Amino acid sequence: MQARLRKLFVAVVPLALHAGCATTTDRSSGLAPQQPLCVEGQPRPSAALYWKPQWRADQKEPQAREALARRGIERFVAQQRCLAFTEVERWPDAHGAADDEALVRRAGAIDPPPVLVLRIVVRELGPRLLLGPPALVEGGTEVVIDTRVLRLAGAQPLVDLHTQWRNGGAFVIRGVRTLDADLSAALSAVLRPAAADTPAPRP
Repeated sequence: MQARLRKLFVAVVPLALHAGCATTTDRSSGLAPQQPLCVEGQPRPSAALYWKPQWRADQKEPQAREALARRGIERFVAQQRCLAFTEVERWPDAHGAADDEALVRRAGAIDPPPVLVLRIVVRELGPRLLLGPPALVEGGTEVVIDTRVLRLAGAQPLVDLHTQWRNGGAFVIRGVRTLDADLSAALSAVLRPAAADTPAPRP
């Protein structure tokens, strides 16, 4: 059986590299923002971002994936134009759960304190490949994240979303090279700025 799969893979990979057409899908569930977090052309709200990985028990190479996740977070922070980040940190495992109280306490110690606090949990970050008859390859990359946004004043939750973001399709073969960009794109999709005629939240 394994030999047949290897032969199938060898047969379709050249076709995949030439014929693959990738599409992006993202599905989110939970508390979506009732108002945009930011508006193009208006001052950006200040924010603190805390993130950590939470892989499944059988996750392969978790340290390598965490390094990719860190690069993805850094890429998102550098490229996005929605929020003005005053602190971006990996939440230390030794500090326990990154719950609302802990995040608000940490962000409240910043001078001046930010308007918003973000918690990002990275649950999945990697390539995906499905083989099925008749000689069909479906692959790409997948990002699964939990995104929670709080208003620091009163610890009011504004966003609490579980998002599955995928880029790929039939005859698409991907490795790990784009994963940092994929995570950045997934975060940008969740925190997409609104048009200039949409009201932004008050500080």
